[in-house]
Amino acid sequence: MLLAEAAASNFQPFDVFMIIFTLLIAAGLIRLLMERPRKNRFAIGFAAVALLVFLYTDYVMISGW
Repeated sequence: MLLAEAAASNFQPFDVFMIIFTLLIAAGLIRLLMERPRKNRFAIGFAAVALLVFLYTDYVMISGW
C-alpha cells in the first residue's frame, strides 16, 4: 500500500534543487538591485528573466504534486 502511494506522487528529488536554485537567483537579483554606485542593467534584466522562468517552473512543478 505504501509503495503504491509513493508511486502515485509526482515528487522528484530534483524538485528540491529547483527550489534552491530559485532562491539563489532571487538572492542574486536582490543583491544586484541593492548595488549603489553603478547598477549593471544587463545583469539585472538577465536575473529578472531567469527568476521569472524559474518561478513559473516551480509553480508548474508544485501544482503537479
